[in-house]
Amino acid sequence: MSENFMTQYGDQLAAGGFPFLPIVPGEKFPGRFERGNWLPYKGWTKHAARATTAHELSIWKQWPDAGIGIPCGLVAGVDIDIADDIDLAQRLQFLAFELLGATPAVRIGNAPKRMLVYRTDAPFKGIKAHPLEVLCQGQQFVAYAIHPGTGRPYEWPVRSLADLTLADLPVITEEQAHAFIEQGLALLPEGMRPVRLERNPSAISTRSSALKIVVNTQEGTPEAIQDALRHIVNADLPYDDWVRVGMAIKGALGEAGAGLFADWSASSAKNIPETTDRSWASFRPTVIGAGTIYHLAQRHGWKPDATIVLNPANQHPGPHPAAPLLQKMPRLSVAALGENAPPFLDGPEWNPTDLDGVLSQLVNYMVTTATRPQPILAVGNALCALGALMGRRYRTETDVRSNLYVVGIADSGSGKNHSREVITDLLFRAGLKKFLGGNRIASGSGLLRAIHDHPAILFQQDEFGMFLQAAADRKRSPKHITDILDLMTELYSSSATVFLGPEYATPDKKGRQDINQPCLCLYGTTTPALFWSALKSANVADGSLARFLILKTQDDYPEASGVESLRQPPEELVAALAAIAQNGSGGDGNLANLTTGPETAINPQVVPMKPAVWERFAALNRQVTGLLRRSRGSQFSPILARVWENAAKVALIRAVSADPAQPVIREEDAVWAIAMVRYAVNTFIEDVERFVADNQTEQNHKRVLEVLRKAGRKGITQGDVSQKLRFLERRPRMEVLQTLIESGQVISEIRLGRTKPTTIYRAV
Repeated sequence: MSENFMTQYGDQLAAGGFPFLPIVPGEKFPGRFERGNWLPYKGWTKHAARATTAHELSIWKQWPDAGIGIPCGLVAGVDIDIADDIDLAQRLQFLAFELLGATPAVRIGNAPKRMLVYRTDAPFKGIKAHPLEVLCQGQQFVAYAIHPGTGRPYEWPVRSLADLTLADLPVITEEQAHAFIEQGLALLPEGMRPVRLERNPSAISTRSSALKIVVNTQEGTPEAIQDALRHIVNADLPYDDWVRVGMAIKGALGEAGAGLFADWSASSAKNIPETTDRSWASFRPTVIGAGTIYHLAQRHGWKPDATIVLNPANQHPGPHPAAPLLQKMPRLSVAALGENAPPFLDGPEWNPTDLDGVLSQLVNYMVTTATRPQPILAVGNALCALGALMGRRYRTETDVRSNLYVVGIADSGSGKNHSREVITDLLFRAGLKKFLGGNRIASGSGLLRAIHDHPAILFQQDEFGMFLQAAADRKRSPKHITDILDLMTELYSSSATVFLGPEYATPDKKGRQDINQPCLCLYGTTTPALFWSALKSANVADGSLARFLILKTQDDYPEASGVESLRQPPEELVAALAAIAQNGSGGDGNLANLTTGPETAINPQVVPMKPAVWERFAALNRQVTGLLRRSRGSQFSPILARVWENAAKVALIRAVSADPAQPVIREEDAVWAIAMVRYAVNTFIEDVERFVADNQTEQNHKRVLEVLRKAGRKGITQGDVSQKLRFLERRPRMEVLQTLIESGQVISEIRLGRTKPTTIYRAV
């Protein structure tokens, strides 16, 4: 027997506002009819959150013998799967009517089994305790089709669902659904009750009107857990229920619960102590904990004594059970965070103003003349400027040069432009304007021409995020723009050798232009939003950005200094800058741009390192090597691979600024340089983790997590989460939150209020 159910009932269900979907003929699961065959319908859950469209219905009407299913979410179904006892099935239906409301939508497939249909304002995960089940989020049931067991159509003895609207159905909540399951199970004979423990217990409270147990976190107290376990019988439980209880004990008590789990497990004849120990060691609970133990125990008659403290947060006398861990947390090393932790560098904190020599004079002048002083941005630009001035004139004993790429990140109006204006003014006053590149790089060939004309050069780029957005987009941007980033990458690695220019086939080109030991220094400024929106993980992994030091200001809007007078740079600073450009290789390094080919004799002055410096860099190299091995193949490997080189560049610049004539890299230069690079690299890695996303799903996860991070330790209420994340609809928002909770990045807890409990979310 076959019928066209879509033609019969589809228009009425659509008019009633119901979500529905096609069911494979003779089956109970959603399907699609493609190329003459019925196939399982992947991704059918998208239909649960909205009514079916007229376009979808017009297509489905053409599919032969399609049944109609109802995806749950906005709709919920109470399944009473009692096969042989019509009186019991009827009593359970009356119980549902009493607790949930008398729904007019009752579906019969294979009597006396029945499905009672309701709706929800807040979809929840389904609850299964066979023979009873509440179907909701991620589930569906058949409304109109041929029942595969009886061979007859499903019946609606009271009112057909097609004669109703969604608004005609009573609304139920998750709390009511759990209450029905609990009281319904109590009506069942002992032999019909499920052997398996109930899934999805609520972490909010037990649902008995006689006893309310509120659990605010995973944690429990040993006394309460031990007392509760006496009511959870471990006789012939299936393996995964045994694991579930063990996970909950560990989530509640940590390693202190090992003995309780061993004792509880030993009460079963199936217990194998070695297996128990191995399993305990493997448990890694992130969400499950005391709430699960208390809930299961209460279902089996547990009524804790009033003197028992259930939650350590309510235990005022004595230290908090987690106090030792909390005391250690600020001092945890990278190794203690586990293999999945981002590869942050350990080391001393960076003080950007701990300077001497010309670098100190230059940064001090920038800071004291700024309306909104930005020391970190001033240091970044000063290093790039000095790196260009000493370019091709100095090198380390390992042949590292002073070419440096820095990006300064701060919000609009925070004073990003000031350091660029100062550098431009100073170089003009010192007669060093030839070291200045243009304010904008228009093409790759333009960049090469500028460096060929003057091989040591500084580019200061505003709106670097917009440039990066275009240069990193190889699909939509023209080649002359994407070439810029590629050339920067090549030039960075060519500072100690000859950069071989591109070969052109067209006769209007001048031919290949080689550049001997180019020193390109780049300082760009951008806002955080522009910078991170421009990036995908591929831009991080390909190494092009690994060469940049990312310096993010620690104060986007510092107090205004009140400086209003015209700037008048100190004469000694102007003279010091000129001295750096003239010292070093004694004039052989830069020959006034007369020639830049391989025949030019360039022999930069070697700046030696003191023995302590070698030790500092050796220790840095060991740490970086360990992190590289741990993060092998990740997007962070290229960033880590440039740590030593960038630290050596910064140390070289700092040493030359202290003594341009006879520079030596001192230990304080190395310590400061390593601390600076550590600050830049850790900032970059952290923000890549927080902001860089390759698709919309990943972006949603990171935006939600960022909202929770900004809320700090106090957390944020569910209402505030909804307000701040209103760009996401409720269902995807809750799915993101649940995923973050399950992955251990977010903790949810319940706090008692004057009228009702409040859900609090907190980033770990």
